[in-house]
Amino acid sequence: MPGSVTLRSIKRFGQENNGYEPNDEGQNGEYMTMAESNDSKGAKTSSNDSKKSGEKTEQPAIRVGFFQLFRFSSCREVLMMLMGSFCAVLHGSAQPLMLLVFGMLTDTFIEYDMELQELTNPEKHCLNNTIQFRNLTDEQNEYLNMTKPCGILDIEYEMTNFAYYYVGIGVAVFILGYFQISLWVTSAARQIQIIRQMYFRKVMRMEIGWFDCNSVGELNTRMSDDINKINDAIADQVSIFIQRFTTFVCGFGMGFVKGWKLTLVIIAVSPLIGVGAALMALFVAKLTGQELQAYAKAGAVADEVLSSIRTVAAFGGERKEVERYDHNLISAQRWGIRKGLIMGFFTGYMWFIIFLCYALAFWYGSSLVVDAQEYSPGTLLQVFFGVLIAALNLGQASPCLEAFASGRGAATIIFETIDREPEIDCMSEAGYKLDKVKGDIEFHNVNFFYPSRPEVKILEQLSLQVKSGETTAFVGPSGAGKSTAVQLIQRFYDPKEGMVTLDGHDIRGLNIQWLRSLMGVVEQEPVLFATTIAENIRYGRPKVSSDDIIKAAKEANAYNFIMDLPQKFDTLVGEGGGQMSGGQKQRIAIARALVRNPRILLLDMATSALDNESEAVVQEALDKGSMGRTTISIAHRLSTIKNADVIVGFERGRAVERGRHDELLERKGVYFTLVTLQSQGDQALNEKARKMAEDKADEEAGKNSLLVRAGSYRASLRASIRQRTKSQLSSIVPESSVGIAGELGPRSQATALPDDDDEEEVVEPAPVARILKYNAPEWPYMLFGSIGAAVNGGVNPVYSLLFSQILATFTMPDPIEQRNAINGICLFFVLVGLTSFFTQMLQGYAFSKSGELLTRRLRRLGFQAMLGQEIGWFDDHRNSPGALTTRLATDASQVQGATGSQIGMIVNSLTNIGVAIIISFYFSWKLTLVILGFLPFLALSGGFQAKMLTGFAKQDKQAMENAGQISGEALNNIRTIAGLGKERSFVEAYEVQLEAPYRAALNKAKVYGACYGFAQCIVFLANSASYRFGGYLVRQEGLHFSMVFRVISAIVTSGTALGRASSYTPDYAKAKISAARFFQLLDRIPSISVYSTQGDKWSDFRGELQFEDCKFTYPTRPDIQVLNGLTVSVRPGQTLAFVGSSGCGKSTSIQLLERFYDPDHGIVLVDGHDSTKVNVAFLRSKIGIVSQEPILFDCSIAENIRYGDHNRDISMNDIIAASRKAQLHDFVMNLPEKYETNVGAQGSQLSRGQKQRIAIARAIIRDPKILLLDEATSALDTESEKTVQEALDKAREGRTCIVIAHRLSTIQNSDIIAVMSRGYVIEQGNHEQLMAKKGAYYKLVTTGAPIS
Repeated sequence: MPGSVTLRSIKRFGQENNGYEPNDEGQNGEYMTMAESNDSKGAKTSSNDSKKSGEKTEQPAIRVGFFQLFRFSSCREVLMMLMGSFCAVLHGSAQPLMLLVFGMLTDTFIEYDMELQELTNPEKHCLNNTIQFRNLTDEQNEYLNMTKPCGILDIEYEMTNFAYYYVGIGVAVFILGYFQISLWVTSAARQIQIIRQMYFRKVMRMEIGWFDCNSVGELNTRMSDDINKINDAIADQVSIFIQRFTTFVCGFGMGFVKGWKLTLVIIAVSPLIGVGAALMALFVAKLTGQELQAYAKAGAVADEVLSSIRTVAAFGGERKEVERYDHNLISAQRWGIRKGLIMGFFTGYMWFIIFLCYALAFWYGSSLVVDAQEYSPGTLLQVFFGVLIAALNLGQASPCLEAFASGRGAATIIFETIDREPEIDCMSEAGYKLDKVKGDIEFHNVNFFYPSRPEVKILEQLSLQVKSGETTAFVGPSGAGKSTAVQLIQRFYDPKEGMVTLDGHDIRGLNIQWLRSLMGVVEQEPVLFATTIAENIRYGRPKVSSDDIIKAAKEANAYNFIMDLPQKFDTLVGEGGGQMSGGQKQRIAIARALVRNPRILLLDMATSALDNESEAVVQEALDKGSMGRTTISIAHRLSTIKNADVIVGFERGRAVERGRHDELLERKGVYFTLVTLQSQGDQALNEKARKMAEDKADEEAGKNSLLVRAGSYRASLRASIRQRTKSQLSSIVPESSVGIAGELGPRSQATALPDDDDEEEVVEPAPVARILKYNAPEWPYMLFGSIGAAVNGGVNPVYSLLFSQILATFTMPDPIEQRNAINGICLFFVLVGLTSFFTQMLQGYAFSKSGELLTRRLRRLGFQAMLGQEIGWFDDHRNSPGALTTRLATDASQVQGATGSQIGMIVNSLTNIGVAIIISFYFSWKLTLVILGFLPFLALSGGFQAKMLTGFAKQDKQAMENAGQISGEALNNIRTIAGLGKERSFVEAYEVQLEAPYRAALNKAKVYGACYGFAQCIVFLANSASYRFGGYLVRQEGLHFSMVFRVISAIVTSGTALGRASSYTPDYAKAKISAARFFQLLDRIPSISVYSTQGDKWSDFRGELQFEDCKFTYPTRPDIQVLNGLTVSVRPGQTLAFVGSSGCGKSTSIQLLERFYDPDHGIVLVDGHDSTKVNVAFLRSKIGIVSQEPILFDCSIAENIRYGDHNRDISMNDIIAASRKAQLHDFVMNLPEKYETNVGAQGSQLSRGQKQRIAIARAIIRDPKILLLDEATSALDTESEKTVQEALDKAREGRTCIVIAHRLSTIQNSDIIAVMSRGYVIEQGNHEQLMAKKGAYYKLVTTGAPIS
């Protein structure tokens, strides 16, 4: 490997970083070739591993030395980087070099001016190139020592020369800048491409357990953001750092060489600036910490409220919570204002010190020039500016160090992944391949837990046999380890103890790719890739012929529906198979499994996501497919397993029973309970389905039954659902196919699917006017802040005025007058510094005050708006409590950037430019016009440089889109890919896609280099033109030379300042987008509004409830029908109990009653009023609720009980009365602080029974007409259950009550018991009536089976 040699030499450099042993280096060589021989490497790394394990205890976040970032560079890149660095060093020395020219130029001007001043004396004239008195003889003149030369100095000629110097330096800078940037960026692009390839390749080789521990989202961010961070650390930033550092060294060097005295004086003062900067950083950090802490309280309130939004809504606590939140915002606001004031103070202090520095330097320097005559004026300028430029560049080099640090941090994880050896390497060639496979699978005492959850045992001593050629079915409750067993057969994981064998061989000894090629897998939610149907089937086996594909499609019962599609096998299935219905996807997946011609067929709930009609078709396909193969089928639907050869019942990670259908029914074990529960529900459903089918048969007649579409089952695929509705609704009438698992029937709602394609909402930035409207009350602060900013803007040009004035003093003939002038100017510097100090403070304070007030106002409004949304809005994953609290915290504070500080920036820049131009035009309009020609370029260059500091990551992101899609699809579906053994093809596809970003990066390098070179050289060119023209004006129009300096420095400094300001504005664009997101929230009109006063209210509220044919789907899962025609009614004062398995819609019906949601179809009547027309707050005030996991707030017990009613003041006696009813009083009186005891966050200080009783007291104090008990006792032990049950029975007296219970004992004395299954009441009546019916309820009571 030729690269390794260079690598070694570069690594020597970084050895001090981590002091790693040089023997690492061998690895890099292998890395470049991706050598698979890990043995040699294993030996080498062992010494390191021992070291690493020691480190493991407290690993630093950065474990990669700076030079290790370049471990993937080849000789060519190292050469490019060295060349780039060389150019950067030369470029860095250009500025100090320019100062040499500048000093000579100043001296020339001053000499010329002296000569002019001498000749203004009418008694003197120029003779023989010396100045002589007119009325004296030569001898007398010589005696008076009149030897001053004159007439030799041709100022225009000299200026032309200097202009050439400047142009020369400018051109050199352009070329050097171009090469320094483009070489570094190019070499980085190459290395980044290698890192991306290696990282993705390594990730695709990892075992599945590794993916369990690393979220896919995280891996995707690592592939984009983290690698971009590495890119920032090894690209242009390095060369810019080298360049700035060189300037720093050269500047100081020049200062010391040209005039060490002045340099030392200036350096002596600089600690003051350093101390100021350090203190400022310290204070700002501390205050930010305080502010965050203060906000954290408010944030905790917001988090607590948003995560228990249902409780808040049920008890109508919205307004109270907004007040509580606002109250906590005040201290955060105070700290924010303090921070602004302190920042203003320190900025002012820094400017003050800087101006004092100027005063001192010019005062001492001019005394060296005038009194001691050690320096020429040019030297004074060279020294002063040399030190100044050095200091500035040192400051500008520090952001680069930040980039290096974050790059090393990002590289830590990425390089560690690249170096990690997978435990189960799917790309390895090792392992046996058996000649002949029978297909006997056996588990021998297997113990297993998932690496991501080591504390949960999944399989315990599992032993079971699967004979070849038989169909074995695994059944059991969820979590019993059925799917896990199947994953062990595929060798996604290795058992922790015991072994899995195939034909007697431990599968760990077999070749993985070969082993997986024997198996065909059909999953519960089959993953299709975003390509054509034919390609998806071809994924099963590479290089398969079209005939085989067609054969497999026929076997899977997929051929007919594929041929009915317009493009047949070339139809695109969409992202994740989104264009296909569940049954179609499932059949394509089966074809994909069959085309492999597998020995072993694994079916993991392969039909659970289908409706009855497609299920029959798919089941038939599976039965066809499993002929003569070893088949393992996991199913929850017993109809699918009846005809299996062997049924194995799982419970808690063991195989507890095995046998045929009839044998197991007699045993009355796991299998039996599953069967009895299911057949009940199925009968009821089939009756209902039959009714519905009869109603709709006539509609259905002419319809194409091909597009039967069941819910896609995947809540996460909202997008695919949308696409599907668009593509297919045109040709569907809601059909009556019966879904399962709560996915019943008519999909009429699908048309009303909200078409909000805003996965990551794209918002238009908000107009500034509207932001300012919210900030209007603070106008006095903003006015004063603007005045301060205006004064600050004027400082820069004033500085150039004083600077040129100093140069003018050097040509004064009278020493005393000269001394006075210099002292006056230095005093003036001090005055300007003082003014600047106060105005900076004013600006800082005023704008932070207005900004913090705005932030607080926005946070309050935003929080209020959030609490006003309907509950369905909170179900959306984008509005999770975490996301919302972050939005309150960050968005609101970012909006400040668009008002206060932003206005300050604008005013500052405008006055800066304005004053500069006024000064310049006043002193010399001609020269000003020449320089103004360069102004746009100067501003551009300033802006570009500031932009460079922030980097160009955005463009890179676009280029990475396609590659990102491939990696995203691969990582999201890693199990499917591993099962099909397709890792390699994804790696190859990814590497092809990396070409584009790489090419883009190479082009960017050139453009970027050119821009940088241009930005750097424009100042030189502007100077060359203006000084040359200045020389002409001095000669031809008698302009005083100090005016030339005045005009040039005024405009050049303000021009670059303008460019910088335009980009340093604290993310103006971000502020506008944050504001827009906020306004979007404020403007959203909730479909169920809590704050509105509209809606019916009536005085004689009785509490009579009726549900009439209610149908409902949750807005976030529109494809799962939860309620399916619920009809049930309850009269005032009666108790209605809902029973049924989980997911049948019991709790949902309660939520409809509370109006957390409104039904999609049918109505809920309250006292005969349609619930959707009743005032929300009024309705909720009549309802008390006690839920399964009661949510308490982090305050005292009394406060929690008081929470029950916000409409009146509740006395302590009321609280005690309520808690007596709730059997709570005695327990509270035993606590040390009685009712003032704090319950802790979410009631964590109390036991479940105690929490439950507080929740009951809270419901009682409302004195509700309707009491809802949602499994109020399910979480309790028998002892507390009794107490709580008594409390509940008391509370029910005289109220309408709806109870949901899993324990039948708790509801036997209800007036009406409704047995629900799949969103529909299958039977209702009281306990005796239902027992007499001998239906579902009777079975539940007699077998005593738990309902869920």
